[in-house]
Amino acid sequence: MIKNKQILLTGGSGFIGTAIASRLVDHNKIIVYDNNFRNSLKDSMIAKHDNLKVIKGDVLDFNAVKKAAQDCKIIIHLAAIAGVDTVLKMPVMTMKVNIIGTYNILEAAISETKVERFVDFSTSEVFGTYAYKVKEGDVTTLGAVGEARWTYAVSKLATEHMAHNYYKQYGIPVTSIRPFNIYGPGQVGEGAIHTFILRALENKNLEIHGDGSQIRTWCYIDDIVDSILLCLENKEAIGHVFNIGNPRSVCTTYDLARKVVTLSKSRSKLSFIPWNFTDVELRIPNIDKSKEILGYKPKVELEAGLLRTIDWYKKRIR
Repeated sequence: MIKNKQILLTGGSGFIGTAIASRLVDHNKIIVYDNNFRNSLKDSMIAKHDNLKVIKGDVLDFNAVKKAAQDCKIIIHLAAIAGVDTVLKMPVMTMKVNIIGTYNILEAAISETKVERFVDFSTSEVFGTYAYKVKEGDVTTLGAVGEARWTYAVSKLATEHMAHNYYKQYGIPVTSIRPFNIYGPGQVGEGAIHTFILRALENKNLEIHGDGSQIRTWCYIDDIVDSILLCLENKEAIGHVFNIGNPRSVCTTYDLARKVVTLSKSRSKLSFIPWNFTDVELRIPNIDKSKEILGYKPKVELEAGLLRTIDWYKKRIR
C-alpha cells in the first residue's frame, strides 16, 4: 500500500487522474497539475480533501512543472491532448503538448533526484488499425503521414521511447502503460460509452460511426487504477511497458450501443453516420505480461461496469 508519499499527477483533473487521486489521497499528499480543460475532479468527493492540492498550469511551462514536481516521490504523467475529434482539430497542439510536455516532466524528474517511480501514460493506439491479442513487444504502427488520426499515436510512441531512454541514461524509474478503452463513472471527454449513456438517458439517438463493426475491448476504471497501484508497488515494473485492459470485455460498437440502450431501459434508436476518417477496426490486448509481472487481473466485466456507470449518470442527472 502506498503511504506517506507526495505524488504529482499531471492531467490529474481528468477522468483517470481523478480516479487515481481518489484511491491515494487518504494516505498521501496529492499534487494535481492540470489546465482543467477536462475537469472530472471538481465534482468528485475528494475535491476539498485536505491532502489534495490543485495547481492550474500548462505542461508546456517548464518552470511551473518543475515547481509542481518539487519534493514529489512519485510522478504519474497523464497530461495529454487526446480524443479523436480533439486531435483532428488540434494536431499541432497535440504533438506539442504530448512530446514537449512529457520532456518537461522528465526534466523536472531529473531535478528531483529522489523520485521513486515515474508512470508514463501511453496508448493502445500505437498498435494501429488492426490489433488482435497484441503483446507489448509486437511491432507498433506509425501510420501514414498526413493522416491526422495517427498524430496522437505517433506522439505517444515518441514519449514512450523518450521516457525509457531517460530511465536508461539517467536512471529515472520509469514504467509505461498502454490503456485499452477505459470507461466508468466520472468520465469526461469523447469516450463512446460516456456519450452513448448520456444520450440514452435522454432517449436521444445513439450515433454510430460507419457501420458499427469496429471491435473494442472495454476496461472499467477501477481495473486501470488497480494496475497503476501495482506499478507503484512492484519494483519489477521499472523499465517495462504494460498493456492494461480487459480482453474478456469485447464487442462491436454496434453491440455496445445496443447494450447501453437495453441496460439503461432507453427508448433511443441507433443511427449510423458517415465516418470519412481512418478508424481502428480491431483492438484486443494480450495482458499476459501485466499478469505475470504486476499480478494484474481485470475484475469488472462489461455488463456490470455499464450498469454501474449508467447508475452513476442517472444520479448525476437527477
